[in-house]
Amino acid sequence: MLAWLLIAGVNGVAQKVLAQEYTDTVTTQAQESTDLNSSLLSPKDSMAQVTSVSQLKDVQPNDWAFQALQSLVERYGCIAGYPDSSYRGNRALTRYEFAAGVNACLDRVNELITTATSDLVTREDLAILQKLQSEFASELAILRGRVDSLEARTGEIEANQFSTTTKLSGLLIVGIQGRTNNRGDVNPRDGQKDTNDAGTNTDVISLAQLYLTSQITPSSYLFTGLLAGRGTSAPRFTNSVSRNDVLLGYEFPTDNLIVSDLNFHWLVTDKLAVMVGTEGVSMPAAFRGPNRVESAATGPLSYFAQRNPILNMGYGHGGIAIDWQFAKRASLQAIYTAYQPGNPTKGSGLFDGTRTTGVQLLLTPTDTLDLSLYYVNNYSSDGCLLTFVGDECLTAVNTTTGKSAPLQTNAVGATITWQVSPHLSAGAWGGYTKSYIPGQSGNVETTNYMVFLNFPDLLKKGNLGGIYVGQPPKITSSDLPVGNNVPDFINTGLGRAGGQPGTTTQIEAFYRFQLTDNISITPGIIHLLQPANTPDNDSVTIGILRSTFSF
Repeated sequence: MLAWLLIAGVNGVAQKVLAQEYTDTVTTQAQESTDLNSSLLSPKDSMAQVTSVSQLKDVQPNDWAFQALQSLVERYGCIAGYPDSSYRGNRALTRYEFAAGVNACLDRVNELITTATSDLVTREDLAILQKLQSEFASELAILRGRVDSLEARTGEIEANQFSTTTKLSGLLIVGIQGRTNNRGDVNPRDGQKDTNDAGTNTDVISLAQLYLTSQITPSSYLFTGLLAGRGTSAPRFTNSVSRNDVLLGYEFPTDNLIVSDLNFHWLVTDKLAVMVGTEGVSMPAAFRGPNRVESAATGPLSYFAQRNPILNMGYGHGGIAIDWQFAKRASLQAIYTAYQPGNPTKGSGLFDGTRTTGVQLLLTPTDTLDLSLYYVNNYSSDGCLLTFVGDECLTAVNTTTGKSAPLQTNAVGATITWQVSPHLSAGAWGGYTKSYIPGQSGNVETTNYMVFLNFPDLLKKGNLGGIYVGQPPKITSSDLPVGNNVPDFINTGLGRAGGQPGTTTQIEAFYRFQLTDNISITPGIIHLLQPANTPDNDSVTIGILRSTFSF
């Protein structure tokens, strides 16, 4: 009897071991190539109770352990075999598996005693089992303790999880900002400072976002975003000349809670992904950003310093985008998106209103170098590119109709970043746009650029410093039909051909304190030279303190 118990410990794995999903080193290594969502033992290796030793095809009557196995199987019923009718008697096992096997046989013995079948169990059997139970008491106690701990942790997860298929995440940004007093050459732009900046009081801006990521299949999910924002850095001067000079990255006032994202993501193959939806299908969401710290919550403070304004063009809501990793260090992203896809009126909808088509080639020649090249084609029904930075409305408002002419725009740009060291990265971008009124002569051109330095883990791991210097989009030349050219319309009201008289330069510096994994505080400063591309406007300095909580 002692012999068959030892054989059971060396060669057998009871059903109870399987229920608790304990695996040895060999089993674990064999499973590394299986799906991450599969159980610890694949269906191929799961075991089942046998009722006769003859069911085990790899156990022969002349095997030295045949009699012991026959006794355990047919007398006590506590030996399991594999679905392919094998026993695998030469397989190694751990002491924990041995203890679990003995425990399974003890349970069977107790069951036989309870059901008044004690004639199958001799006193000698019980003595040996009690001895083995005493000898392996510590192992059995460890095993029971681990099972109890696992059950407790599983119960806690089940009690606190949001959903079995949907993950909830979100962030809250609260910023305090104020800017210096200044005067501008605004009405008209004639070289005389005649207007005070109307928005120099300190104020608070907040932005709250909730995200629901619902897994549909292992390769697809539905993404839903809810957003509510309060506060703004406006008002500024009394016309639209400088309305976008100091827009902050988290500045998005809404009247109430809105749906900011509603799109479906599908990983078609290991190298091709598709996104389609009615909200949140835009270039910032669909194109990979070469600036690795890009984020309105934890990166640069201003909207201009997030990315090249060309990549904001059209402010897309609904459409389709693809991301193709066609080589190890090269990918291609493309998008078609509309500003008002859910509005069927004339000049709106998916194909008739403001719409944008874009493509980006992203290259990573080395682990420390990122380069992106992009082309964007945009149709704007009112002449505004919806980049919300610098000169974005490129046709003047007709004083008779109160409307501005539409524009067809072609834009190109490039961004490069270089990870100089683990604690320093440098980068730059540049962009050019050329637009025309469909069916009419003339063009309006803009340029923009930015150079920047990022300092990851500055002074402390997790912190981030940054210095950004650049020129927001500026009309360099405009020879549209008379009455449509913005620079001269601001100067004289006539709208004759010409470019902006000055050049805005933005200087931004910030330092993010990462207090915890979920909380950060970022003080910073933004200084504008010649705001609104107007030489006689006073410089503007903005002080900012941004706090962010994410989960």
